[in-house]
Amino acid sequence: MTKLTKRILETTKADPTKDTFLWCDELKGFGVKVTRSGTKTFVLQYRNAENRSRRMVLGRYGAFSVEDARRWAMEKMVEVYKGDDPLQEKQSKREGLTVADLCNWYLTEARDGRILGRMRRPIKRSTLDMDDSRIKTHILPLIGTRKIEGLRRGDIEKLQADIIAGKTAKPRDGRGGHTTGGPGVGARAVGTIHSIFEHAIRFDMVERNPARGVRRHADNKKQRRLSTDEIRAFGKALQAAEGIEHPVALEAIRFALLTGFRRLEVLSLEHKWVDHDSRVIRFAETKTGAQVRVIGSAPLEIVRNMRSATESAYVFEGAIGEGHFVGVPRVLGRITAELGWNDVTMHVLRHTFASVAGDLGYSELTIRAMLGHASRGVTQRYVHIDDPLRAAADKTSERIAELLATRSRYQR
Repeated sequence: MTKLTKRILETTKADPTKDTFLWCDELKGFGVKVTRSGTKTFVLQYRNAENRSRRMVLGRYGAFSVEDARRWAMEKMVEVYKGDDPLQEKQSKREGLTVADLCNWYLTEARDGRILGRMRRPIKRSTLDMDDSRIKTHILPLIGTRKIEGLRRGDIEKLQADIIAGKTAKPRDGRGGHTTGGPGVGARAVGTIHSIFEHAIRFDMVERNPARGVRRHADNKKQRRLSTDEIRAFGKALQAAEGIEHPVALEAIRFALLTGFRRLEVLSLEHKWVDHDSRVIRFAETKTGAQVRVIGSAPLEIVRNMRSATESAYVFEGAIGEGHFVGVPRVLGRITAELGWNDVTMHVLRHTFASVAGDLGYSELTIRAMLGHASRGVTQRYVHIDDPLRAAADKTSERIAELLATRSRYQR
């Protein structure tokens, strides 16, 4: 075997009867373990000062490139030549590692783009912000000081139970949101810690995941949608809010209901992404990657009118500074509170759009394409944007606009 390269690793097949090793002739002791299932892990074989043979796991191929692993192996060999034992040091650190240490490692590495998430891409900033919030609010207060080595499945199940019981719940503080408990919050916190442990295993930070096998509590939330009568009432409430609430927020709310776009897809929308001739929006980034999304005539008119009202790069310009508007959820909350609704969010508007499309007889595949969901077996960016899909978006938004029966403040 000569120098280990990416080409060699990619073409090497697993032996279904046993684990095998590929060793690099250029750097003695540097190699790759190929398991029977096909997993490829970089290793370093060396002898310590006591002449004991040691095998250190560097990390999995994919998380590390061949060259990165080789550089790391060379650094470790320098330590060996100095008389140190890097594997012993690593094991000592692992024994003292706490949940807080692991969470800090994850957030640092992920924010620097060294941990890959969906579709082998760096984890989105918005996802990391949610992870950070769950870590600080729920995970660290309950198990942050616990040593990883002593953590068991039962501890993670207790974490979930304590969150559900409201042990980490806090009241609203000033303008900020409040922290709640409940099944959904508990289940999502378990999902976060499970994911952190899985990433840590790939980087050989830990050997096992105590969250594996934990049954996440069912989130008994119903998929709320606005009925036709409620959409009519909502339209009147939006009209009544004009002159009271910020006009940009009202337009963003209308736009969300007319498109089914996610909250951040609405708020971060830029004019340069909008193709008025093709009636599509070319998102640079969404929850499931770059996408092309169809848009109906009614919401497209809102975009045109917002262009004439502001010179901002964003369709929904922020009230302060050069960014986009951010206070839409609070405005929506005040408007729906006047109607006696306490369960209507931006996601409910998205679900309402999908439900209206379903009422009009459109298929699940068509609705998924309009919402930007990843199609089963193929990412949404490959969905063909054709005239029937444009017609579906147009008809759905037209029906919702008809029920709203309100006129945009920016329409002339």
